[in-house]
Amino acid sequence: MTSSRIGLLGSNIGTSLSPTLHRAEAAATGLLNYRYELLDLEPLHRSPSEAAVVLREARDRGFTGFNVTHPCKQTVMAGLDALQPEAEALGAVNTVVVQPDGGLVGYNTDRSGFLAALRSGLPDVELADVVLIGAGGAGAAVAHALADAGVERLVITDVVAERAAVLAEKVVHQHPGTRAEGVGAGRASAQVATARGVVNASPVGMEGFPGRPFDVEVLDPQHWVADIVYRPMRTELLKAASRLGCRTLDGAQMLVAQAADTFALLTRTMPDRDRMRRHLDDVLAGRAASALSN
Repeated sequence: MTSSRIGLLGSNIGTSLSPTLHRAEAAATGLLNYRYELLDLEPLHRSPSEAAVVLREARDRGFTGFNVTHPCKQTVMAGLDALQPEAEALGAVNTVVVQPDGGLVGYNTDRSGFLAALRSGLPDVELADVVLIGAGGAGAAVAHALADAGVERLVITDVVAERAAVLAEKVVHQHPGTRAEGVGAGRASAQVATARGVVNASPVGMEGFPGRPFDVEVLDPQHWVADIVYRPMRTELLKAASRLGCRTLDGAQMLVAQAADTFALLTRTMPDRDRMRRHLDDVLAGRAASALSN
């Protein structure tokens, strides 16, 4: 029987929902010899710059594949032997498959995951003018997914303005129909004020990174707001946007879509996406009930 030993590589990932999603789907599909383990840099006392080394060490200990999350989607690439074209184009990896000869091949399912989430959760929103917060590994995937969706003008903001500008250039190169511009994070609120949509692909709002990535007072009911953060599911940004009458999209949609694609790559078994979403809903409902009882 083929065995799978999958690792989730990232930092501060103790509350990640990926393990329960993958383990539940493995059980439902009959993959009995399956393990999914955390490779959390914090308790390992390793830095994000060492992600590639940690990955190779885990491969040598018998891991057969990996999920990669914040903040390792770019730093892990130094340890890979090959990149799937999508990952190479994006400059970020969220899935690594160990080949029979031990070679490490990087993939990216974030782009397809966000595009599927957007089309399912906000199928008819205006795409003329959108602001993307964050130009890191996840931001790169979301930027290209937004261009895939038909965004006409995309403003990318980041704490490192140069990183936002470089990503904007790549978007324009691959999507001539999209006008893209990269600016510093300090200009985010002003850009959102004149846009119709905004996506947060930064860690702001994630557990351990509280807050909102821009001044929500610039929002009005004509805006739609998406957040790829799913810990917590209803971020401070989404709560504020909902109160102001905006349509919103939470990170659960993208989580399930990219997790399903990743599961197929790592196990060579097709998952049931609807079942994965139902399981996620059950887990979230259980967490919410536990929080209320406490």
